[in-house]
Amino acid sequence: MPMIENDTDVREILARVRRIAVLGLSSKSERPSYGVAKAMQAEGYQIVPVNPNEDVVLGENAFPDLRHVTGMIDMVDVFRAPEHVPQIVDACIERHVHVLWLQEGVVHAEAAQKAANAGIDVVMGRCMLKEYRRLLG
Repeated sequence: MPMIENDTDVREILARVRRIAVLGLSSKSERPSYGVAKAMQAEGYQIVPVNPNEDVVLGENAFPDLRHVTGMIDMVDVFRAPEHVPQIVDACIERHVHVLWLQEGVVHAEAAQKAANAGIDVVMGRCMLKEYRRLLG
C-alpha cells in the first residue's frame, strides 16, 4: 500500500508504529516540529530527534542524520524543506524504514514515488498530529 491516501491506511499506520525518527526536530518550543513531537510523545510514541544542530530534544538524544540513528525505526517524520526529501528517501531505503511521513508543506512527488516503489508506505503533505487526533484521538 505504498502511497497512502485513505483514512483506513493512515489509521493502521498510526496504530502500528511506535518509534518515530523526527527529521528537523527543533528544541525551540515555538516550532511545529517540537509541538507535534511533544504531543506524539505524550501519546506513547518514542520520539527520536534527528537534527545535526541539536544534542537533546524532549529528553531524547538527538542524532545528526538518519544513518546514525541506533536501533530500528518504524517511521520517519519529515519537517525539512522539500528539496531535502530525495536524500531522506535514499537514507530510508538504506535503513529499511517501513513508513515515511512528509508533514504539511513537505511535498516531493518524485521522491515519494521512489520511496513507494521501494516498498515504503508514504504519507505526504499531512500533519501526523492532526491525523492522529482525527483518527485515533
